[in-house]
Amino acid sequence: MASRWAPLPAGLLLLLLLAVLLPARADRPARTAHADDDPEASSAVFQLYGNVYPHGLYYVAMSIGNPAKPYFLDVDTGSDLTWLQCDAPCVSCSKVPHPLYRPTKNKLVPCVDQLCASLHGELSRNHKCDSPKQQCDYEVKYADQGSSLGVLVNDTFAVRLANASVVRPSLAFGCGYDQEVGSSTEVAPTDGVLGLGSGSISLLSQLKQHGITKNVVGHCLSMRGGGFLFFGDNLVPYSRATWVPMARSAFRNYYSPGSASLYFGVRSLGVRPMEVVLDSGSSFTYFSAQPYQMLVTALKGDLSKTLKEVSDPSLPLCWKGKKPFKSVLDVKKEFKSLVLNFANGKKALMEIPPENYLIVTKYGNACLGILNGSEIGLKDLNIVGDITMQDQMVIYDNERGQIGWIRAPCDRIPNENTIHGFEEGYCWPQFPSIFGIQNEECAANYRSNKE
Repeated sequence: MASRWAPLPAGLLLLLLLAVLLPARADRPARTAHADDDPEASSAVFQLYGNVYPHGLYYVAMSIGNPAKPYFLDVDTGSDLTWLQCDAPCVSCSKVPHPLYRPTKNKLVPCVDQLCASLHGELSRNHKCDSPKQQCDYEVKYADQGSSLGVLVNDTFAVRLANASVVRPSLAFGCGYDQEVGSSTEVAPTDGVLGLGSGSISLLSQLKQHGITKNVVGHCLSMRGGGFLFFGDNLVPYSRATWVPMARSAFRNYYSPGSASLYFGVRSLGVRPMEVVLDSGSSFTYFSAQPYQMLVTALKGDLSKTLKEVSDPSLPLCWKGKKPFKSVLDVKKEFKSLVLNFANGKKALMEIPPENYLIVTKYGNACLGILNGSEIGLKDLNIVGDITMQDQMVIYDNERGQIGWIRAPCDRIPNENTIHGFEEGYCWPQFPSIFGIQNEECAANYRSNKE
């Protein structure tokens, strides 16, 4: 599970929850009825901000509390718990974009709440409440040694739906009052984390419990920066996306499309099937030791002599050209596409063109945005992060138990007037012909409406 509270772009979350939170309240919020009388027919669409480099994350603005106040949250499909740094009072907090969230005593979640008990039992096998009035505490720890200690609270979230109505459900989230999250002198880009995993405490699951949206979430991360996030299935291009059943990951509650074979161009790298998970909370992609080393060997053996390996503080493996690169477009012709061929679906292929695994740094070098996960304790887990999911709509459909993806113009933000017609913007990926899929030129889909 992932999040990024260190100043470096990729801080992968190894989540340890010591206790968990209150379910959505039984009373349903007032809301506008839909024409088809389906209480879960609507969707909510949110603009995203940020990029892979140099910001190292994508985040969303959420309005929380009464009166509602804005907070920036790191979008994380690799964890369940949504949390804010807060003044409860704060023991140790970093500087954040907005004033710290201040809870009131009546917002506290009791330890004896059933969801607190069930999640604590699932994650730590040890749930104990000393008194009925005891609060529900939690602790999260990160692979970059960052952590957050806090208490679970309830408060209202203002969510504008695609049908133009606004709902204000009371949702449970973490109030983090003791953090170790990188430099305390620098302003963090976000106020907290938006947990969108499949667990009961995720915001997505709570919205489902309230009957507001279906348990479907998707994101479209633009390579130009920004993009959009959506809850519900109104935007989902079911007939055109590549779909695979969700696989049960050996590494907890990750969204996993199952195991995959790795190709370099049209050539299999011959590595054993890789267990893959998709995680928007990871800036970069991580391969375990064997596929990472095989990939690096293939890359180095295939590059032209015009590229020279160079040291760059941004990432471990970088190259320079005869003159500094301005963008990935300047160097992509020197690299081949990668392909993940998933065994869990029919022709379930995910193409990774060079622009989905390279960045160009401020020093004008091209760097590999796929890292060795074994070096940071990920063992055999392979994480597809933001860099690889850029300019793709990725859908996590918990209703149907499937994960889908399709190339899309992620800098076009859909609204209530275009939400049903957005499918015309999609196109098939440009897979190598060895897989029996015809190439299609998608360049038109990467032109912003702003141009």
